[in-house]
Amino acid sequence: MFNEFLGLGFALINFILMLIMYKVFGKTGLFAWVAISTVLANIQVTKTIEILALTATLGNSLYASTFLATDILNEKYGKKDARKAVWLGFASLLIMVVVMQFGLKFIPAESDIADDSLHTIFGLVPQIALGSMIAYLASQHIDVIIFSAIRKVFPKDSQFWIRNNGSTLISQLIDTLIFTSIAFYGVFPFDIWLEIFISTYILKFIVTVLATPFGYMAKAIKPIDEKQV
Repeated sequence: MFNEFLGLGFALINFILMLIMYKVFGKTGLFAWVAISTVLANIQVTKTIEILALTATLGNSLYASTFLATDILNEKYGKKDARKAVWLGFASLLIMVVVMQFGLKFIPAESDIADDSLHTIFGLVPQIALGSMIAYLASQHIDVIIFSAIRKVFPKDSQFWIRNNGSTLISQLIDTLIFTSIAFYGVFPFDIWLEIFISTYILKFIVTVLATPFGYMAKAIKPIDEKQV
C-alpha cells in the first residue's frame, strides 16, 4: 500500500502548491503552474508504477492538476484566460522537447554521469510528447468548452463541483485515450497498454474527485497581488 498512500499524499501536495501559487501570484501563478506541471508530468510519465493492483504511469495527479487550474481560470476570469493557459502549457512542453533533443546530441565528457539517464528519460519523450501535445490540446480545449456549457445549466457557486467534475472527467477520458494510443503504441503489448489506459483513467478520476474541495478553496481565495490593485 506504500504507492497508494504516497500517491494520495502527492496529489494533495500538488493541489496545495497550486493554491499557494494562486494565492501569492494570482492568475499568473495559475499560468505558471500549468506550464510547470505540464512539463514535469511528461517527464514523470516515463516511469511506470504498480498502484491499486494495476500498472500505471506516474504523473497522473500532477497532470490532472492542470485541468483544475484551467477550470479555476475559466470560473474566475473567463474562457479567454483558460484558453491562454492551455496554449502556455502546450508551448512549454514543445520548448522542453526541442531543447532536450538538442541537448541529447552533445557528446558527453569522459567524466559525465548523466548522459545515459537523460537518454533513458528524454529518449522516450518525442513519442510521449507527441501523444501528450495532441491529447493535451484536444482535451483541454474540450474541457474549457464543456465547463462553459455546463455553467449555463448549473451557474450557481455551489454547483462548481458539477462544472469541474463534469468537464474534467469527460476531457480526461479523451485525453487518456489519445495519449496512451500515441505515446505507448508499439512500446507495450496490448494487454499492458489496456491496463495502463484503464488504470490511468481510474487514477485521474480519483484525483479529479479529490481536487474538488481545492477548487472551492481557490474560489474563496483573494490573491495577494489582486488585493493591492
